[in-house]
Amino acid sequence: MSVLLCLAAATPTTTPPVTPPTSNQCCNSIVASDNAAASVVAALLGLDLTGLDVPIGLSCSPITVAGNNCGNTAVACDAPEEGWGGLIAINCIPITA
Repeated sequence: MSVLLCLAAATPTTTPPVTPPTSNQCCNSIVASDNAAASVVAALLGLDLTGLDVPIGLSCSPITVAGNNCGNTAVACDAPEEGWGGLIAINCIPITA
């Protein structure tokens, strides 16, 4: 864990922009932006979630038009950056049928 904290401390951080959700994602979990797990993942990616008050998706993959069967939580999020590697998505709102 200390290696992760050192890496997180050495990575410059930026606040991700919050835009209307346009990207359908299948996420393993949805947490508050002040959640410890979200903060660690964000720090590893150089993101600063301080001051954001939006739901955060963790371990997400896109839901395609062909429809990959989402067995977890289907949400609409801000389009995640490619460099985030599906580890995190911002402003995730549950998709209701």
